[in-house]
Amino acid sequence: MFGNDRESMRRYYVETWRKANAGETLDPMERMVATVISEHPEYQPLLAPGNEAVLDRDYMPEDGQTNPFLHMGMHIALREQTGTDRPPGIRALFEQLARHEGDHLEAEHRLMEPLGEVLHAAQRAGTQPDEADYLERVRKVVTQATGDKPDA
Repeated sequence: MFGNDRESMRRYYVETWRKANAGETLDPMERMVATVISEHPEYQPLLAPGNEAVLDRDYMPEDGQTNPFLHMGMHIALREQTGTDRPPGIRALFEQLARHEGDHLEAEHRLMEPLGEVLHAAQRAGTQPDEADYLERVRKVVTQATGDKPDA
């Protein structure tokens, strides 16, 4: 959405949430972001007006902290992937997992680990994410969750 500009990305979340709460018109991306925020009430206080500290805060996994912006960004990435079926086959795998879970949000949470692993590996290597590796990791998650062979 904004490359590596963390503050701009975070301001986008804050401004989108403000607009959504004010009943202002949202563009398609803002609607997706507002939906993800609405599904995460635990993060909504962070996005309240006047909470400027959130724009520069570091969230350290070693301190047991989850980065709410990374978490919500992964939801958005997964929705974009499944919406466009990129990489090819991700939509069918996601739908199979969501049917099993009975909840698209829980299915997305399950797919965050393979997405994060592949993104981390690409970042370390300085390359694009390996789509074949990613799909294989997603297939494993689907198989483990459902006990069935993946549809895709």
